Amino acid sequence: MSDEVAKAVEECARAAKSAVPALATAPDEAIDAALTAMARLLLEHREAVLEANRADVAKAREEGMSAGLLDRLTITEERLTGMAEQLRLLAGAPHQERSIPVSTLDGGLRLVERRRPVGVIGANYEARPNVTVDVASQLVKSRNAGVLRTGSAALGSAQRLLDVVIAPALTEAGIDADAIQLVPRVEREAATALVQLPSLVPLVILRGSGESTRRLATEAAVHGVRTLAHADGGGVLYVDEAADADKVRALVFDSLDRLGVCNRLNLLLVHSAVHERLWPVISEALAEREVTPSLPPHEHAIGYEWALDSDHEATVTVAQVESLAEAVRIANEQTSGLAAGIATEDSAAAEAFFDGYTGTGVFWNAPTRLLDGFKLLAVPETGINLDRVPGPRGPVTYTDLYVRQYAVLPA
Repeated sequence: MSDEVAKAVEECARAAKSAVPALATAPDEAIDAALTAMARLLLEHREAVLEANRADVAKAREEGMSAGLLDRLTITEERLTGMAEQLRLLAGAPHQERSIPVSTLDGGLRLVERRRPVGVIGANYEARPNVTVDVASQLVKSRNAGVLRTGSAALGSAQRLLDVVIAPALTEAGIDADAIQLVPRVEREAATALVQLPSLVPLVILRGSGESTRRLATEAAVHGVRTLAHADGGGVLYVDEAADADKVRALVFDSLDRLGVCNRLNLLLVHSAVHERLWPVISEALAEREVTPSLPPHEHAIGYEWALDSDHEATVTVAQVESLAEAVRIANEQTSGLAAGIATEDSAAAEAFFDGYTGTGVFWNAPTRLLDGFKLLAVPETGINLDRVPGPRGPVTYTDLYVRQYAVLPA
């Protein structure tokens, strides 16, 4: 790693840390005013943001970026309006209780759980400029400063969002604009540097392709930095014996509206007893989305994530299973554990599927595309955590970005 890259990341971290007191002591009204101002400024500077994004997209297209990744990189008029709406909703969302009574101890002492900001939280993400706003707003709402590092393809868009939306909104609300930092380097080494600063950035949110995210998580652990990692995705749909044909078709179609996202349909498991009957409607839905089924014998792992394959994004793996139990086993053992759904009219089968699947999100006659902070919880997310240990799991929002402190007080 070059000294220049490491120094740039550390300077961002120190600047963010200097702004921590301003966020920690800011009244609720100031926090919400900053978020409301971000929404307004995003719309007021719509053309400036879209101009920067068009330049990023044009450069990425020239360099051969795949269609799915280009879709992630692009900010459309509609998406920009949606970003502003999410900011307004977040501004109106309730703040976390900072102090929660727990119990009374011997001698009449009171036990209270206090919820404190982490301080500075880092975030590493790839070519998705909307994530810049999603993460920054969640950090501000939870009173955490942030150091954001995005992939080179989205850096122009992210910088414009910081310059004309995020920083001015913080200043307008009387909050130190240094609270949100964007690493101004295109080198991948910057991501590694971000997870090597435990005294400045004790927690880093990792989003991106599986291998790179796992590598960063390992590097972070070596340096004593905690991570919330979103490394793998891929939604699973099991079509049960008692599935309704029209619902199956709709589920397949609705789950493939975007191909470059983690919660899209990736693996379709069809009970052998209904495969022949339902395959025509399934293949019709796939064809309408211009998606190719990968049929047995597979030359890849059954849970292979097509969204990360720039040459074959428009693919869904299809396999027959002999039972619900087999479908659950495959979903648990051979996929990422992000999300799985069942198509069935049999409530007992749905309950068995829910009891058996151990992943982050489980769905009955509903698309896995719903596993999203805004769609489920009406606020943006910083990522979807797949950990199988206690802690925030699923869409991580501002309500998860705190540390507990126990306080004992006199009665």
